[in-house]
Amino acid sequence: MFVSAITFVEGTPKVQQIVQAFSQAIESGEWTPGSKLPSVRELTQTLGVSKFTLNEALDRLRGRNLLTSSQGRGYFVAVDSVRPALATWVELLPQDLLSVLRRPLATAYGDLRPGGGHLPEAWLDNDAIRQTLRSVVRAPSLRIAGLGTPAGLLPLRQALQQKLHGEGLSVSLEQIITTPNTVQGLDMLMRLLARPGDTVLLDAPCYFNFHANLALHGVKGVTIQRRPDGFDFNALEQLLAEHRPSLYLTTSVLQNPTGHSLSPSQAFRLLQLTQQYACHIIEDDLYGDLHPNPPPRLAALAGLDQVTYLSGFSKILSANTRVSFVVAAPQLAANLTNMKLMSGGVTSELFEQIVYRMLSEGSYAKHRKRMVQRLMEAGGRVEQWLKRCGCELPMGYEGGMFIWAHLPPGINGELLAQAALKEGMVLAPGALFGYDPAHRDSMRFNVAHSDEPQVQQMFETLLIKASHAP
Repeated sequence: MFVSAITFVEGTPKVQQIVQAFSQAIESGEWTPGSKLPSVRELTQTLGVSKFTLNEALDRLRGRNLLTSSQGRGYFVAVDSVRPALATWVELLPQDLLSVLRRPLATAYGDLRPGGGHLPEAWLDNDAIRQTLRSVVRAPSLRIAGLGTPAGLLPLRQALQQKLHGEGLSVSLEQIITTPNTVQGLDMLMRLLARPGDTVLLDAPCYFNFHANLALHGVKGVTIQRRPDGFDFNALEQLLAEHRPSLYLTTSVLQNPTGHSLSPSQAFRLLQLTQQYACHIIEDDLYGDLHPNPPPRLAALAGLDQVTYLSGFSKILSANTRVSFVVAAPQLAANLTNMKLMSGGVTSELFEQIVYRMLSEGSYAKHRKRMVQRLMEAGGRVEQWLKRCGCELPMGYEGGMFIWAHLPPGINGELLAQAALKEGMVLAPGALFGYDPAHRDSMRFNVAHSDEPQVQQMFETLLIKASHAP
């Protein structure tokens, strides 16, 4: 086997460059499975590196199962080292249009992301997060070797208790349970509150992962249309009477994808009906802190016997700072704590410490205030250019991350998003958020990512091309 010299690049460790070069030679088939590498002495001379550097690189390649070694015989390319190309793996995933469009929403695909579900990194207070992280890591209170507390870090739960009290929800510490993220929190609640075959009520449209989560638990989903005036309450009562859903999963403040918030009168009527038909509410409040003047949450209006409250910080602080929490009736909170232990769902104390510091030291409140103001300004501009493009905004914009728009007549949202994806722009067509055919002419816009001239120009161009398509 011939091993060529490597032209090392300044600034990157030589070990890393050797691993990369050898991996490429193996995975491309240049080095055939089972072939023997030159001796360590020959390799160090060819590459011009120390024995220590070379051995470190070879150990990493063995760790990746690309090389094997035998005492006294040397190193060999692993027989099963050839990996299938990435494209082959991707083809194993669902290739229907909605699946193809959904995947970029959960990844870093594309330079332009008006359909994305998070704030741009440039909007986040990265300096405050890094400063807090450094402070937490240096603090002796951080337990490096131990697991997190089952119910959650006590100081964080105390800070959350104060935050909730300011929002009209007074609870004991035992009723606040942290979770690694809201999706896992919801998953655990579904395991505790629903059984296969149960019926669960959802909004239409709603966050697409809600439908997927229900399917995993074997429950049936039924939907009620989310409208500017809340709901058709006659239709809601008929649905509750006919299907008798055990749970209603909803968002009362800045619902995803519509950005709609329930007025107090709408919330009161909703709570009346769900209580009458013994339908427990799980209130997902992931976006409420982005509302400039949020109305009362359902949990604050009705109490925790009727409503279980779920929230977190991934949308405001950082997608990687995934600390969430559930506020529940005492017995449900105890059951949730036990489930965290049984399922390995204990939250990272490092992240809990970061969120606690930012809440208690005021940096979260300052950052939230800046985000609310910045979103309101961006939302006004995005509203204007969407209307100029011929879109109708049924909900109006009242704050938060999202605007729900009806596209101009004759425009199919899925096909428009497909065309945008080819240009490196990620859109979120309405069909991703529900099965109602009426959603096909709608689209969700993230105002933070949509407040860019390049986004507006590309969207207008795509609309023109779509309107002239046969």
